[in-house]
Amino acid sequence: MLPKHNDKECTGIAGLDEVLAGGLPAHRLYVVEGNPGSGKTTFALQFLREGVRLGQRVLYVTLSETLEELSDVAISHNWNLDGIDLLELDSLSDRFKEDADYTVFHPSDVELEETIGRIRAEVERLNPDRVALDSVSELKILSQTVVRYRREILGLKQFFAGRKCTVLVLDDCTTGDSEQQLQSIAHGVVRMDREPREYGSTRRQIHVVKMRGVAFQDGQHDFVIKSGGLELYPRLSASGSAAVENAGSAESGSPQMDALLGGGLDRGSSTLLIGAAGCGKTTLCSQYLMTALQRGEHVVCYQFEENRQTFLHRSGGYGMDFEPYIASGKFDLIQVDVADLSPGEFSSRVRNAVEERKASFVVIDSLNGYLNGMPSERFLLIHIRELLAYLAQKGVVTLMTLAQHGMLGSAMQSPVDVSFLADTVILLRFFEATGQVRQAISVVKKRRGAHERTLREMKIGSSGVQIGEILEQFEGVLTGVPRFRGKQELLLADHKD
Repeated sequence: MLPKHNDKECTGIAGLDEVLAGGLPAHRLYVVEGNPGSGKTTFALQFLREGVRLGQRVLYVTLSETLEELSDVAISHNWNLDGIDLLELDSLSDRFKEDADYTVFHPSDVELEETIGRIRAEVERLNPDRVALDSVSELKILSQTVVRYRREILGLKQFFAGRKCTVLVLDDCTTGDSEQQLQSIAHGVVRMDREPREYGSTRRQIHVVKMRGVAFQDGQHDFVIKSGGLELYPRLSASGSAAVENAGSAESGSPQMDALLGGGLDRGSSTLLIGAAGCGKTTLCSQYLMTALQRGEHVVCYQFEENRQTFLHRSGGYGMDFEPYIASGKFDLIQVDVADLSPGEFSSRVRNAVEERKASFVVIDSLNGYLNGMPSERFLLIHIRELLAYLAQKGVVTLMTLAQHGMLGSAMQSPVDVSFLADTVILLRFFEATGQVRQAISVVKKRRGAHERTLREMKIGSSGVQIGEILEQFEGVLTGVPRFRGKQELLLADHKD
């Protein structure tokens, strides 16, 4: 049996404990508020189950749900309620009598006193370390007035403080006239939001509104409810992560490509490959991934559009066999379901790959799929910026692809301007020469050093990426209608790959 007093009480939700810098301060009263269906009951059960795991005595007081309903919640998560003491107070409809039954007092006065008395008696009998009260909406109704409600909650707070237990009070926010009363009394307030999206699964977020004496991580944090409980994804912040040494560069395996970039991609930098569909963005990323794998690095690629088999089949056609590296665990090729993904969950996945799997190379293919998969989300560019800042601090090389609308001409546009976020921008273009459609490559931006400001031909074949000579008589690349007016022998030979 653990001692009665602990500085922090773990919630059983790893991400929330991280946000709270270790958990909830012990022996205090907290409010968990949110609309119906936001996950409050699951939160409370998870908190109490963690207490059972730690050898503590725990009590669940239910005023609005039956024991059968609680059991259904537990079964849905493959839990059992062993070790949790349950106090089921009768529903209001069963407790209310006819007014004639009370000759002196109003029915609500009698029922309120009875309810509070039963809660106190059970706590005194069990002497629990953790208590969950679900929910105070019943007490609000019985109290009738804000003054009476506040007095009763204050009385409960003082009672629990004297019993040395940590209390969660659930509030379903169905009566909006006294939430501030409860928030001002509680030691901390955790808000659970549930917001439907235009398409896909509902987005859920937790916001620590108030937590006295704790330097918690502020802001909205995404979470999901899965079989097994809540999974919370703390908002990614580079300021809270230890920086690593990021000196050196990452080569592509093509000396010409590395020369174009002034020696390669800097460690801890982000690179955006932008161009029309089919111009070689993903294949160029594959070249970098294969070279990194051959150096013994761990790499991860998030596919938002292509499926896994398409990626492997195309790469194999260019002489890049990733199957052995996937089998060995050095290459994580992940197909992302954007309909069920939130920005916070994606950032958490990337963070786990870097911190747990030690990935040093990350590819996001493509930003179009990432942005289009979450059209109703706001501030996606801020999410991307926070993610890139974190990866830079960890010394990770990040490659992102962005497809422009259209194939040729001045009508080519990007769905969103993210070039300002990337350290390096590589521009890929189609051009026509000798009756063939060819590909051109140029580096238009590199923050961390010099690079070639030339335009070169790029060819991708069975031998990998080939970079040709400078196309000195190449014109019109900035207009989106490149034209080649040079000599044919300056172009890469058209081998049968």
